[in-house]
Amino acid sequence: MMAIRTPILKKGDTFGIIAPASPLDPAAIDAGIGFLEGLGYHVVLGEHVYAKDGYLAGTAEQRAADLMSMYKNPHVKVILPVRGGVGTEGILPYLDYRFIAEHPKIITGYSDVSILLNVIYQFCCQITHHSLMLLDFNDASPAYNFEQYFDDIATTLAPRQILSPPAMPTVSRVAGNVTGPLVGGNLVTVIGSLGTTFEINTKGKIFFLEEVNEPVNKVYRYILQLIVAGKFRDCIGIVMGECSDCTDEYGKSYDDLINEVLVPLGKPLLTNIACGHGKYKAALPIGAKVNLNTFANTLTLLEPTVK
Repeated sequence: MMAIRTPILKKGDTFGIIAPASPLDPAAIDAGIGFLEGLGYHVVLGEHVYAKDGYLAGTAEQRAADLMSMYKNPHVKVILPVRGGVGTEGILPYLDYRFIAEHPKIITGYSDVSILLNVIYQFCCQITHHSLMLLDFNDASPAYNFEQYFDDIATTLAPRQILSPPAMPTVSRVAGNVTGPLVGGNLVTVIGSLGTTFEINTKGKIFFLEEVNEPVNKVYRYILQLIVAGKFRDCIGIVMGECSDCTDEYGKSYDDLINEVLVPLGKPLLTNIACGHGKYKAALPIGAKVNLNTFANTLTLLEPTVK
């Protein structure tokens, strides 16, 4: 079944800001809001956006209520988390998926938010967007990030290649040419979904992953768990992003791990795509139909993500 496209973003539309996971410094929230307003957009805030309860931005019920309030607000076109961190999985039991399915909206994010993006796709059959969060809306973010973001949610251009910046060329490791929906996100977050109602479904999908701040031996543990759980068996192709600030361990690098563990799986494999926690952030639409052609070293979006 083709995933539902959400209404396109237009200049002057409204962003709904939520904090579904960890808290963000109020000054950073205010700066991001000012940046968005400077681009010509309106902003509304969830009631608990500034909340802080240790490593969480309020209770699970409060954070879920803020998300649902954005789906219920007819003026909100884009739902934008302030950041990831931890805790997004905790709000999932409190969401009204029937209402979300009946009121499709653009929602973007990465890191811990990637579980929410995949669940909305799986439960509501809507395209979501592995892309920027509020903390990325600042003058230090590369122009590439904003080009990717707005190409994904403010245009209907398709087909189009999802290109990494020139400084980060993609590398094909296993040859193949496959087409299917794109799913995935942050590695640790995907691992956290296993064995739950919200477990990621990779069957017939192109599966992408990225990670940050993990030693390579732990990354190996996570990859091995996905192998044993059948997630690489079920998928038709693999796209690996960066392991940002991940350290070599026992004389092994992230590159070694890919070559020694993922290449032998024999699935079409593209690596070094810029996404998630790295400086450069490609917009990867979850649930959208893409073509992975590792003969040509390309990842191509085949259909618009918005309408």
